[in-house]
Amino acid sequence: MSVWFVPGDAAARSMGADRVADVLTAQGLEVVRTGSRGLLWLEPLVECAPTRDGVRVGWGNVKAEDVAKGPPTATDASYLGEVEKIDFLAGQDRWIYQRVGVIDPLDPDDFVAHGGMSGLRAALAMAPTAVVEQVLASGLRGRGGAGFPAGIKWRTVAEQAPARHKGQAVDAPRHKYICVNADEGDSGTFADRMLMEGDPFCLLEGMAIAAHGVGADRGVIYLRSEYPDAIRVMNEAIEKARTQGWLGAGILGSDLNFDVTVRVGAGSYVCGEETAMLESLEGRRGMVRAKPPLPAIEGLFGTPTVINNVLTIASVPSILARGADAYAALGEERSRGTQVFQLAGNVARGGIVEVAFGISAHELVFGLGQGTRSGRPLKAVQVGGPLGAYLRADALDVPMAYEALAARGAMLGHGGLVLFDDSVDMAEQARFAMEFCVEESCGKCTPCRIGAVRGVEVIDDLLASDAPGDAEDLLRDLCDVMTQGSLCAMGGLTPQPVLSALDQFPEDFDGGRRGETSAGQGVAHEQAH
Repeated sequence: MSVWFVPGDAAARSMGADRVADVLTAQGLEVVRTGSRGLLWLEPLVECAPTRDGVRVGWGNVKAEDVAKGPPTATDASYLGEVEKIDFLAGQDRWIYQRVGVIDPLDPDDFVAHGGMSGLRAALAMAPTAVVEQVLASGLRGRGGAGFPAGIKWRTVAEQAPARHKGQAVDAPRHKYICVNADEGDSGTFADRMLMEGDPFCLLEGMAIAAHGVGADRGVIYLRSEYPDAIRVMNEAIEKARTQGWLGAGILGSDLNFDVTVRVGAGSYVCGEETAMLESLEGRRGMVRAKPPLPAIEGLFGTPTVINNVLTIASVPSILARGADAYAALGEERSRGTQVFQLAGNVARGGIVEVAFGISAHELVFGLGQGTRSGRPLKAVQVGGPLGAYLRADALDVPMAYEALAARGAMLGHGGLVLFDDSVDMAEQARFAMEFCVEESCGKCTPCRIGAVRGVEVIDDLLASDAPGDAEDLLRDLCDVMTQGSLCAMGGLTPQPVLSALDQFPEDFDGGRRGETSAGQGVAHEQAH
């Protein structure tokens, strides 16, 4: 009997995947719930194969009523043919997402059958220092936005002695921590969520490898409260990993003792910054810490702590399994390996694309994304989240890599690309950036806390003025103060989309426009979110 695969992640479930799975199950068919393949415009994407490991064919946008009288067939209009040959998937090089959409996320046997634990077994056969050297040699950089070399951070933690929690007695146990920041809050980003819902054991395997490399015994996943499905899946995966001997004492028969817990955040955007996350984990309001000390030396509860985001840690198992040299051979300049790009906003084909660094923004937007969903001309693409710069539609030849984007005054961030068509008012987008900072600032430093409020006021003055020169000068001065004086990237990067919109779309900042604000804000909000 054939096996049917129906995604069970949040995106597919929001489109009715649960009802489709229930109908197929009621017909006596074997149904496996997977993660999403990342072709989000086709969800629910239903697949079928003669066996679990057989070649799969698929159908897109399947509804429960479509399968009420029986499973879909090759004569249906929704039939897509062999799933792996769909052009959106065929050109990808999946190191992180190799199992997402393929396996049952909570089936340990399925995970192992598709290469799971190979990286950890390889790591445990090495000395800890050799594991760190492999990560260094791979060129892996933090995928959370800053792009700091992961191996350098790991080596720093490895060089520290374990420490007791601050305030504890001198004879208290000493620890090192692996903290995964899964507080994915940027607009247009969803790769962390899809990885945790689609292959949670991959993240746990990467954390165990990191623990072996740096000598950590405790792990924490800081997961945003807005992701209830990811919270549930990760907690179930942790329990099953303990049962399998993948977490706990003597992992896989080694002398590695390491366990993981999930901590749920309270919805603060700024907790995507590592020190604000630490404050939250320690039971305080999420506010940015001054550095030094660096978290690698004095992090969670005062102990040496590795802090990486989901995609960074999830890259590690494949690097250890396939080899650092193979990973470093991908990409360009100092941007090595693969990046998970997320296509969102006003896009015809939104979803996940994992390819080597260096693909052009044009190929992502027009080749894979197929332009705007509205069919109107593309006006701009925001790269790197709500604090990222805008690229004009005629300037998308830039390679998607850290150095190339920086040369254009942009940043990679978490790899999200949000598309806007020509109906969007870019002055209102600039205003939205300042409003966003007003709402999300932790309030610790004046340039961010007060500067964003003044920024909204100055943009309003600029848009209402028939002679906006003075207001524009003031806005640029204010942006410079925020960039230079803010304690963290929240205030420091807020000027980036503002100045980007101002420089590249000056026609949208003409005076006497305040009467159009409401309509412009509505369109901008709809396309960005």
